[in-house]
Formats: sequence, structure tokens, C-alpha cells
Amino acid sequence: MRKILFIDRDGTIIVEPQDNFQIDSLAKLSFLPKVLRNLYYLQNTLGYELVMVTNQDGLGTDSFPEPDFWEPHNKMMETLENEGIHFKEVLIDKSFEHENSPTRKPRTGLVTHYLNQNDIDYSKCFVIGDRLTDVELAYNMGIKGIFLNNNAFEFQEKHSKALALQNADWDVVTKFVEKAQGRVGTVHRTTKETDIYIRIDLDRNFSPILDTGIGFFDHMLEQIAKHARIGLEIKVKGDLHIDEHHSIEDTGLALGEAFRKALGEKRGIARYGHFSLPMDETLAQTALDFSGRPYFVWDAPFKREKVGGMPTEMFEHFFKSFSDTSLCNLHIKATGTNDHHIIEGIFKSFAKAIKMAITIEHNDLPSTKGIL
Repeated sequence: MRKILFIDRDGTIIVEPQDNFQIDSLAKLSFLPKVLRNLYYLQNTLGYELVMVTNQDGLGTDSFPEPDFWEPHNKMMETLENEGIHFKEVLIDKSFEHENSPTRKPRTGLVTHYLNQNDIDYSKCFVIGDRLTDVELAYNMGIKGIFLNNNAFEFQEKHSKALALQNADWDVVTKFVEKAQGRVGTVHRTTKETDIYIRIDLDRNFSPILDTGIGFFDHMLEQIAKHARIGLEIKVKGDLHIDEHHSIEDTGLALGEAFRKALGEKRGIARYGHFSLPMDETLAQTALDFSGRPYFVWDAPFKREKVGGMPTEMFEHFFKSFSDTSLCNLHIKATGTNDHHIIEGIFKSFAKAIKMAITIEHNDLPSTKGIL
């Protein structure tokens, strides 16, 4: 599911001048503190799409000639792109307030195509802006608003209903948005060998989206989503023309990192998970502890070099990589004669152990040390 931040421009991304409220020259272009690093994190780590929505009073008239607008605006967009920040759309209303244009914030004319879409998770979408019209836009869109302004205001009922946070510090805003995700972990890992995007949701079991380029690997990862009852999206572009090693190893590393992010400080979780299950002649057993200390034990011998075109030696490597980055203690053991059954049994027992370990049982941190 897509998540979108609808972000104002002046006073939210760049400083709004108080003389004529127009950024009409390069000399007036200045970014708000902390905004660049936070926009990068929101997009590239939390997985948000960014859409800019801005009112530019009388743009294109004598009061605000277009060339005066576009030079600093284009420089702003170039800077954002250079920092790895890409806006899916830049939506600009050029009308004056007295014209009551349907496209002028807080009206929804500019964002109509983002309303009532089945692939958007509106519970995780926000409007971010420094004016009450931005909060009111959120209300009109049926989502929450973040008011990037520390001044005192007299809020109307519609503002209060839509307002999720009032704070002018971009660090605070980003932490709030991250916490609002629930137990969600998003990782985008890029190397010269692989480009991997992973998103997990520990509390919402959506249909898995899996594309590693290795069919049997996708089938095994589906077992994790199904039997751990988690939402799982994994997209991998790897150097399969060389072999499968980098794609499988890096997927394990990224998946472990996503779990570590989703679990956060691990408050309230069971922490330990263990499960033993049969699959025909096979008995697969997994025990794990999200302890903050990686340790890995493997006892699952294979007779075949490959199953489903996937090297059997890479299964141990995948789980070791997961243990390393999730910082969990992981023990896996299996016996059997059919390698397909052994592998599938391992993934299913691993998933069931995860389901047990991530269950919320209380409000405490499950450690006498006070940290995990």
C-alpha cells in the first residue's frame, strides 16, 4: 500500500520571506533547518511518496511574474534531487484567495486524483504545512495534518479533528511520522551488486508482494509472511547473471534490518519464539531470541546441490545474514530425507517462531538489563 506526504512549500520546505511572502529571487531561497535530511529519510527509509502542494498567489500576473518564480523554484528542486529527494508531483495553484478557486488550498481540486484510491493507505498519509489551510486541507481529504508552526492559534473544530501534531522542528515531525507507522520496518539497500526494497508490517497481514528474481526463494519468503502473519513486501534487483549469492545474502541482511527497525525498543514483546513442526518425514525446529546479540546455530544437512534452482548452501547463509542484522539469537535444526521438505519446513517453523516472539504480551521491556 502506498503512503503519501502532501507537503506545503513556502514556510515548510523553504523559508517564507516576510516582505511580500514571495520567493522571487535566488537571494531569497533558503531551506528550513533539518528539512533535507528528514525528507530523505521519510522517502528513502520510511517509503513515503512526496507530493508538493502550494498556493502561489497570482503567479503569472504582474504581481508575481512567472520568471521570478521559476528560477528559485527550479534551483530548489535541483537541490532536492541532488540530495536524493524526489517529489512525485508538484501541484501549484496560481489563483488569488478572493477568487475561491476549487484548486486553491484548503480545497481539494489539486489533489482529487489522490482521493478514494484502493492502493493508498490513508491512515498513514499526512498533510504537512505551516498554515491552518494545510490542516484544513488534511481535514477535507480525510487524512491527518501536521502543523509546522509553533505559534498559538485558535483552532476551529475541523482543525482539531485533523490535527495530529503541531511542531516546527522537522526532527520531531519525522519521529512522529515514523512512530505513527506502527511496527513497520522499511529498508532500501543499494550496492553495486543488488538493489533491494523491503517493507514489513508486524501488525497487519497484507498479501505478500515478492519479486527476488528467484522463484523458489519467493515461495519460501511467502511462507514467512503467511505463517508469521505479517505484511511483507520484498523487491530485489540483483546480479543473477553472475549467480544467486548476492541477491540471497543481501535479502537476508535487509530483512533482518527491517525487523530490527519494526521492533524498535522491543517493549512488550514476548522476545522468545520457538516452534517445531513436521512436514511429512521432516521435522523442522526453530528457536530464536530477539536479544540484541546475534548468534547463529545451524544443523540441517542437504543431499542435493540445488532445490528449485536455488543452491542449498545459501539457506544457511540467508538465515545467518538475518541473525546478523536483526541482532537475534537463532537456532535452526531439521531432519529428513527430502530436501524440499526440509527447506520448506525450516521456513515455516522460522515463521511460527517469529510470530510467537513478536507477540505483544505486556508493557515492559523484556529484559532485566533495561535494554535490548
